[in-house]
Amino acid sequence: MKRWLAVLVSLLMLVTLLGSTGCRPTSDKLVVGTSADYEPFEYIDEDGNYAGFDIELMEEIGRRMNLEIEWQDIAFDGLIGSLQTGKIDAIIAAMSATPERQQQVDFTQPYFIGADAIILAEDSDIVINRNEDMAGYRVGVQTGTIQETWIEDNIEVELFRYERAEQAIMDLQSGRIDIVAMDYYAATSFVNRGGLTVALRTQFAGQHMAIAVQKGNTELRDQLDSMIDELQAEGFVDQLALKYLTD
Repeated sequence: MKRWLAVLVSLLMLVTLLGSTGCRPTSDKLVVGTSADYEPFEYIDEDGNYAGFDIELMEEIGRRMNLEIEWQDIAFDGLIGSLQTGKIDAIIAAMSATPERQQQVDFTQPYFIGADAIILAEDSDIVINRNEDMAGYRVGVQTGTIQETWIEDNIEVELFRYERAEQAIMDLQSGRIDIVAMDYYAATSFVNRGGLTVALRTQFAGQHMAIAVQKGNTELRDQLDSMIDELQAEGFVDQLALKYLTD
């Protein structure tokens, strides 16, 4: 009786371990987390579908790997935690492979090198010629981004953190904050809607956008690296850039 009980406990422990490491009962699906508030990289279109540079890239990778992509829309600062707990298998969300994040997850090679922007209201009289000109102002950033980290470490500002990028834009438009710092291409998308202007295209910490997988999942990382190599060599990534990222 004790032997059977020990076997049962061992099986239960194995099931728990598999669940916690993100292993899934089917091999034909990849659950991918994104933060779908960051047009043109990831957003929900008028028909309620996921769309954007990252979305099309990941869908094509899934197609070539014979995997269905199941999307999970998660606040940006919750993505890494969701990956670590096995809620998702991978992250693609215009996320840069920073040293701090690399301590928590593994990254593929970069699929895109980005830039940053400092945004103002169109009628603002603030002059920004360099990053340091933000000093003393009320600056909005999305929580968990490299913009947040760099500004916090390098400039004395009144920093306002937002779960979603669009929340920062709304406060900028209403005058609650003076500046928003974010990815340049996402900034351009907001500016094109009117009432805002890009004061400065810049670099903070350098945006090397990559796909994140669980720490130690070298098999999936290597497969994704192979797909990125293939798509870059074919010009597929360049075509996506022309479609989504041209001004």
